[in-house]
Amino acid sequence: MDTAIPNEPNNKHPGLGRRKTRGLPKGRQLDLTSLAEVQELLGDRSRQPDLLIEHLHLLQDRYHALHARHLVALAYEMRLALVEVYEVASFYAHFDIVMDGEVAPPPLTIRVCDSLTCELKGGADLFYGLPDAVGPNVRVIRAPCMGACHNAPAVAIGHALHEHATVENVKAAVDAGHTHPHIPDYHGFDDYRAGGGYKLLEECLDGTRDLEGILTTLEGSSLRGLGGAGFPTGRKWRFVRAEPGPRLMAINGDEGEPGTFKDRHYLETDPNRFLEGTLIGAWAVEATDVYIYLRDEYPQCREILDREIARVEQAGLSRHTKIHMRRGAGAYICGEESAMLESIEGKRGLPRHKPPFPSQVGLFGQPTLINNIETVFWVRDIVEKGPEWWSSHGRNGRKGLRSYSVSGHVKEPGVKLAPAGVTITELIDEFCGGMEDGHTFKGYLPGGASGGILPASMSDIPLDFGTLEQHGCFIGSAAVVVLSDKDDMKRVGLNLMKFFEDESCGQCTPCRAGTEKAVKLLEQPSWNQPLLGELAKVMTSASICGLGQAAMNPIKQIMKHFPEDLT
Repeated sequence: MDTAIPNEPNNKHPGLGRRKTRGLPKGRQLDLTSLAEVQELLGDRSRQPDLLIEHLHLLQDRYHALHARHLVALAYEMRLALVEVYEVASFYAHFDIVMDGEVAPPPLTIRVCDSLTCELKGGADLFYGLPDAVGPNVRVIRAPCMGACHNAPAVAIGHALHEHATVENVKAAVDAGHTHPHIPDYHGFDDYRAGGGYKLLEECLDGTRDLEGILTTLEGSSLRGLGGAGFPTGRKWRFVRAEPGPRLMAINGDEGEPGTFKDRHYLETDPNRFLEGTLIGAWAVEATDVYIYLRDEYPQCREILDREIARVEQAGLSRHTKIHMRRGAGAYICGEESAMLESIEGKRGLPRHKPPFPSQVGLFGQPTLINNIETVFWVRDIVEKGPEWWSSHGRNGRKGLRSYSVSGHVKEPGVKLAPAGVTITELIDEFCGGMEDGHTFKGYLPGGASGGILPASMSDIPLDFGTLEQHGCFIGSAAVVVLSDKDDMKRVGLNLMKFFEDESCGQCTPCRAGTEKAVKLLEQPSWNQPLLGELAKVMTSASICGLGQAAMNPIKQIMKHFPEDLT
């Protein structure tokens, strides 16, 4: 049987049989001017792949967008495939990709928080009123929680957080050029050392303190992870230390749960207490490197940490490990520990399947100790004052202290350091000055957007780990949002579900498709409760991580406890 020679012309079908070739190489071509701009911007910084997100931030900050020509140049400079750079840049909300022929966004962007407390306090009116006030040369967009729920509504003008925002004072700030973060007064390095700070760390480093004594003290105190999971801290440190080295440590500072702002509070007031706890943790597990992952919404906290870490290094207090700062880029999913590890590695924040757990195979494949900011903040106090000091606090049979981030319709919102196990009634009356005038207590979120919603009739439940699960809720990071008779529960549920829809990483179908479907069902005049119930079962049982598993919690609770709002 005769066959045509591939590279010979086919007379019967012209063009067939001859391989077509391009006159130019495939793909986007490197622009030397753009390469020079990228090289100048990066300077002598390392080009290692895990710094991709850091370098994308440099480009975004300098050019107010990520232009396609710069992405090509960055991929070339970092020896990465362009698709690797593009998929990361397109994953995070704080990066603006501008393709050829597209118009770049204005140099200044105002992000208006649309999470629950800000909406309760007039965030929607602010969003719709700002464009006309600030003019066409300023972009106004929606954004999720900024950690300013106690001072709602909030906006970010460039990188500057602006609280108690109104159309008038935001316009005035823009006109005055107040687009850089405000650094609050805080307890700095010298004052901290003068008060006995870093003495415990030095005792650990010089051998005065032994590891077993530190671990036993933490275990005896019953300190648990305060980022939301609640795993016993001493036991976690012991597990990681038992793994073969080298070992690493990662600090989760991505508190993106709507209603949460406690970590921000501690970084803005006493950052060295956090740093000392972190360095003791690194010593305990012999971590060669510590990575502090901080959400991009906290530029003021980043500047504080940069200053204080420099002082710590100059004093030789971090000689046993190397501290690295990593900047988030607007992705709530990176608060999930394995997604955070992916982001630190310069990748998209997609949660990993477990097992293996990060304590065994974590950052860069090494055993990794992961702690929340507030968890390590308490290490010094517990060790110096003894485990009994911590466990002596508590109410209603619970032990320890909790930093409750309280917002909503109370007279005095804010971070409330209170005994673990207080009830919502005690929290409102004793720590928050009562309900706002003209508002009657209706319900509350005990653990942020994913922790569920309970009615005022269930106000006697101790707020702590293990006390809320039987009611379909959990305490999480203790983000308490107080609702009143002025709040429409259907709007509350829709607001929370839109957040989860926006923040789903899209990796698994139950969460990606489920949150989108749920939003459409909740937008209907009448909720299809049987269908919502079926959807909740699928998402809860089949989603990869806690986002999809918990996204329907508030909806289930609204249908159960607030049927009068659904008619």
